Amino acid sequence: MTGNIFGDILSDEASMLSGSIGLLPSASVGAKIGVYEPIHGSAPDIAGQGIANPIATIASASMMLRFALGENRAADRIDYGIKQALAEGYRTKDIAGFDAKEVCSTIEMGSIIANFATKCKL
Repeated sequence: MTGNIFGDILSDEASMLSGSIGLLPSASVGAKIGVYEPIHGSAPDIAGQGIANPIATIASASMMLRFALGENRAADRIDYGIKQALAEGYRTKDIAGFDAKEVCSTIEMGSIIANFATKCKL
């Protein structure tokens, strides 16, 4: 819990622990209003190339569902979709590494996560 600017610095630094800035969701929460967004910016340098990692954006939506809307079941399903996609080796280019089963585009990764989320039995 920090101010916005210091929090931005910390989150950018912490992203290196996970391996990519494209993996971390965030929330800026006030007394009544919260803004849920990935820690990364708009990445204009890769816009339109289909290589951006959508996981942080999807996980931010999960946080919003859980903490702002009280929709824990929906958030659990999204979180399951993310975990399952990663567990089965689906990766975007930024996190492909040596263990990628398949390197996916932004849209493909989003679709894979959505598919797993809809199959979740929670």
